Amino acid sequence: MANFELIEAESRSRAGKGVARATRRAGKVPAVIYGAKQEPTLISLDPRFVMRELKRGGWRSRLYEIDVAGEKSRALMRDVQFHPVTDAPEHVDFQRLAAGERVRVAVAVVFINEGISPGIKRGGVLNVVRHTVEVACDPDNIPEKFEADLGPLDINENIRWHNLLGVGDARPVITDRDFVIATVAAPTVSAEQIAAEAAAAAAAAAAPAKGKGKAAPAKAAAAPAAPAKKK
Repeated sequence: MANFELIEAESRSRAGKGVARATRRAGKVPAVIYGAKQEPTLISLDPRFVMRELKRGGWRSRLYEIDVAGEKSRALMRDVQFHPVTDAPEHVDFQRLAAGERVRVAVAVVFINEGISPGIKRGGVLNVVRHTVEVACDPDNIPEKFEADLGPLDINENIRWHNLLGVGDARPVITDRDFVIATVAAPTVSAEQIAAEAAAAAAAAAAPAKGKGKAAPAKAAAAPAAPAKKK
């Protein structure tokens, strides 16, 4: 069973820009709960809650139970609008969840065992293609994260959708291929190149500077002055 995080919200009676501005002046963030073939519910939130969720990350796939004067709705946070100058949250959209209806969510991918990957140990570079994967799943079984195990990967090997851990009954939105999540690419500079460059630098440092230790050439003797003409 999925865990829902409880939110206490206040009801707003009307929509509109003027009402939303008044809500912000009162120190709240206006929000709406929509979907599940019901009328939208207008609410206001504590801005500290909104900022906390944004800083935690993964808020698009986190489940919330919103309590408005005792009436509870289960929802996903779908969008946050920000002030163009201060970046303060100005409005939040929640999608109401309906029982038995699959929802689309973006689930974060967490990479594990990077330190024991043979390819990375040999200088390979981890190239992440997807930090999140959009999937369709039951609201009660939304994964908090997917894990990608890098432990077995050598250079030029990759992790695909079917390799992810913690998928459960989630199904990817991309259905026409077993798409790549990440690869271990070959290093751009080989060990031989690095050794050759280091040897060249050491040889250059050991060689004497050009012209150092040689006597400076004597200046040419000045030519005798021409005799003055008789007047």
